[in-house]
Amino acid sequence: MSTTICQVMGFLVASLGIGGSIMATAMDTWSTQDLYDNPVTAVFQYQGLWRSCVRQSSGFTECRPYFTILGLPAMFQAVRALMIVGIVLGILGLLVCIFALKCIRIGSMEDTAKANMTLTSGIMFIIAGLCAITGVSVFANMLVTNFWMSTTNMYQGMQNVQNRYTFGSALFVGWVAGGLALVGGIMMCLACKGLVPEESRYKAVSYNASGRNISYRTGPYKVGSGYEADPKTRKGAGYEEAPRNEDGRRPYPSKYDYV
Repeated sequence: MSTTICQVMGFLVASLGIGGSIMATAMDTWSTQDLYDNPVTAVFQYQGLWRSCVRQSSGFTECRPYFTILGLPAMFQAVRALMIVGIVLGILGLLVCIFALKCIRIGSMEDTAKANMTLTSGIMFIIAGLCAITGVSVFANMLVTNFWMSTTNMYQGMQNVQNRYTFGSALFVGWVAGGLALVGGIMMCLACKGLVPEESRYKAVSYNASGRNISYRTGPYKVGSGYEADPKTRKGAGYEEAPRNEDGRRPYPSKYDYV
């Protein structure tokens, strides 16, 4: 029962993590304009992985997608790739996990096959969570570096050179989603251990006789079985017993009469 609960809980937690990763990837608030030195402004800018947006004080918002990837930084493109890989692995892990659930029976699938599928989905969830956490952390590192560079330029008298950007809500969603996917994958790996059937301590060993096979059957003794009552009466190949008289004696001597 505990194995089933652990497996189902891992599936649900991982599902929330993968859903959060998809939501974070699609959000436009990966970086938001810092308003610390200018709290009153008519324009507020924020950026995502796929487009940048500008919101005016009147409430009108205009977003412009990135039409080309050639002008984007290499680290920015790496963040995109990490998030996409994490989402793909997570979706595949969910599909595998659905068929691996112990409470679902599909045909005559054995527990060993379900254990292997559970372990596979758990590894996929762990990799998906690591991809999400790594991608969000790389983007956050880029923001921190650009923030301090902009701050340095401001103190040097170049205040209007560029705007400063800080962490957006999508980063926190991505961190939480990656953590949930990681925890769900660990729970699936733990559930795999309970699905593996216990092997017997003693394994059967077959012994083959070196000679010819001898079959033992109940009933009268058969010729060549080695269990005749009297070896003297053993009949060989081509042997024919001589006729006897009424008193039980043979009319002529036989070789067994002199033994």
